[in-house]
Amino acid sequence: MIRDAFRRFKQRRRQARALAEIAARPDGPGRAHGLPGPLVVSLTSFHARFATLAPTLRALLRQSVQPDRVILWLDQGDLHRLPPGIRDMAGLEVRICPDWRSYKKIVPTLLAHPDAFVATADDDLYYPADWLERLVAGAAGGARIACLRAHRVVMEGDRPAGYEAWDHNINAPEAGPLVFPTGVSGVIYAPGVFHPDVTRDDLFLRLAPGADDIWLYWMHRMAGSRPAKIGGRARILEWDGSQAVSLRSLNRPAGGQGGNDRAIAALLEHYGWPG
Repeated sequence: MIRDAFRRFKQRRRQARALAEIAARPDGPGRAHGLPGPLVVSLTSFHARFATLAPTLRALLRQSVQPDRVILWLDQGDLHRLPPGIRDMAGLEVRICPDWRSYKKIVPTLLAHPDAFVATADDDLYYPADWLERLVAGAAGGARIACLRAHRVVMEGDRPAGYEAWDHNINAPEAGPLVFPTGVSGVIYAPGVFHPDVTRDDLFLRLAPGADDIWLYWMHRMAGSRPAKIGGRARILEWDGSQAVSLRSLNRPAGGQGGNDRAIAALLEHYGWPG
């Protein structure tokens, strides 16, 4: 009980420092990104997260490097629930798309802006002021996909081991076909990095309905990607109250077979191992 209370105390202190840091950032635009194409920051949310969405958006809108767009994708049913203070944020585009669950984070942007570098973000986290700058540096250095947090796929012969057996949250820079980007800390994708099936809702909603990271990995690996993980072990700060409803618990094992493993099995059957 004492340990849990101390953990909550540390979490509150970290959150207070993060909120103060966001509030202290300059209001003006950041530096030009310098990439050879538009840069879009893309994310989604839903009504159960709206109470903790504002600080994440403020963190994304006040970055040291300036994107060309920051797009929040919502389905039609959630649009009227969005607080006015979020809807009116300067620099934020709120757009409507089909109810594609977590795929709303990237699929509609791929369809609307196929020539763009797309940096994805989650709606429940603190993002430091140099978050986008670090991803852009990875892309500018030649990485077609760069991420701040990644796992390493562990193989058993010519097939991947179960998801829980992978090397999670690897602690050093690494690039290669077995680097598995996790969207929670942000990933930047260059234009044209995905297999054409990436936007097919008839496939991703059937094969990997709650496992977008798995689907995206298959789609860029089938196009020959070598993802690059940037920096050391990633540390995540989620806002208090943001995890009351989460897809993450659906993707972890239940009775030894979680949503990620079900998606891996379905994709192996449909496409085979990508590489």
